[in-house]
Amino acid sequence: MAYLLTLDQGTTSSRAVVYDARLTVIASAQHPLPQYYPAPGWVEHDPIELWGGQYRATLEALAAARLALTDISAIGIANQRETTVLWERRSGRPLHRALVWQDRRTTEACAKLRAQDLEPLVQRKTGLLIDPYFCASKLQWLLDHCPGARTAARRGELAFGTIDTWLIWNLTAGRLHVTDASNASRTLLYNLHTGDWDEDLLRLWDIPREILPAICDSSGVAGNANALAAAPPIAGIAGDQQAALFGQACFNVGEAKCTYGTGCFILRHAGRTAPLSTSRLLTTVAWSRGGVLEYALEGSVFMGGALVQWLRDGLGIIAHAADIEALAGSVPDSDGVILVPAFTGLGAPHWDPTARGLLIGLTRGTTKAHIARAALDAIVLQVADVLDAMATDSATRLSILKVDGGASRDNLLLKLQAQILNCELHRPADIETTARGAASLAGLGIGVWPDAQSLLALSDDAARFMPDGNLAADLAHRARWREAVARAREWAIERA
Repeated sequence: MAYLLTLDQGTTSSRAVVYDARLTVIASAQHPLPQYYPAPGWVEHDPIELWGGQYRATLEALAAARLALTDISAIGIANQRETTVLWERRSGRPLHRALVWQDRRTTEACAKLRAQDLEPLVQRKTGLLIDPYFCASKLQWLLDHCPGARTAARRGELAFGTIDTWLIWNLTAGRLHVTDASNASRTLLYNLHTGDWDEDLLRLWDIPREILPAICDSSGVAGNANALAAAPPIAGIAGDQQAALFGQACFNVGEAKCTYGTGCFILRHAGRTAPLSTSRLLTTVAWSRGGVLEYALEGSVFMGGALVQWLRDGLGIIAHAADIEALAGSVPDSDGVILVPAFTGLGAPHWDPTARGLLIGLTRGTTKAHIARAALDAIVLQVADVLDAMATDSATRLSILKVDGGASRDNLLLKLQAQILNCELHRPADIETTARGAASLAGLGIGVWPDAQSLLALSDDAARFMPDGNLAADLAHRARWREAVARAREWAIERA
């Protein structure tokens, strides 16, 4: 019997999941990951805490499964993307806390490059836009603000990595400095068409090539986890959203998934040719197998499940995140209330870091139930905006959207989503498709299954949600939503 271990390292927690060869979950364990906010718009993780929590979760999951490391056939890694770590090669000591993907401290630096009309060049090479979301400006900031970092970097004494790279470095006791193509494609330093780091982009951001990891396939043995007893092979690596796309078995061009997590991340399989979005979406590597790259169109919504957390922790109108379904469902609609959750700006397709949150349409009759309903509306409307842009880029609309992530447990949310999209939604029995995708890539990498199509027999839908309702009312609601978004945009721009 083959057993696969996934390290699922996310923004708020580190998880480890053990699967058997039918991708049945045998056991799992999870540790929370603290976030630090040293200044407005700054978000950081402690890399040592992150690795420690992931290591403890691994040991606890194995203990719960009553397995030893010698029973593990391969390790898969799925990780929060764009979060940036810089460390000393010799000691493994981080020079600074990791800059999290949500961090916006480099907004001004990115704006200066856009003002030089460099974004079209960057988009052609990377499929991305110039935004603080990605690694390049974060890495530039670390090199500029950590004493002696640039000199040490040029001497080859430092190493940069996204979270997969940091985990692999620790798993291999510093023997392996690698990333896979899906994570590399999120850095703004990787050329989608050559499959390698790009010299023009390195010069643009003033990044020494000496600090970059080697790039490997998403599926296939990258090395062995020498820091663990028995040193099982690391055979699957992917950014969390690409792993979820694979875990949802979106292997065919045009198939799409939406993960409702801290944010909402929508990916649509685009095949083996990298498309160039005309709708301000991202082109990303979906995965690499056997040296062959496959691509996806992506749209990122910054506030998904995090909006529900804000209702709980910030406003106190619910005690538990799961309470929102009953509260929002206690009213027929939001009674004209619209919430634009641009707390850290707007993601795709707007890409406006200066937008700020807006709650509009309040009357004396507004209750916390109406605000809760407006919050669910905000999630589904943001996703709908992204899928509209994807339909424009792809010249086809979706008939089925696969959904996963913690917030996808909310049946009302998915009913509203199906209605606003006029599209069928499929929710799998195992909604933790990020971890499942990493296990799938690892299993394929060591030959547990002969090909990806074999995984289709292991997939099943637990629930389906169909659209039904008043399309004219939906169109009117979307028009009011767009008006509210327009009012929220550019709010944080300094005005004379």
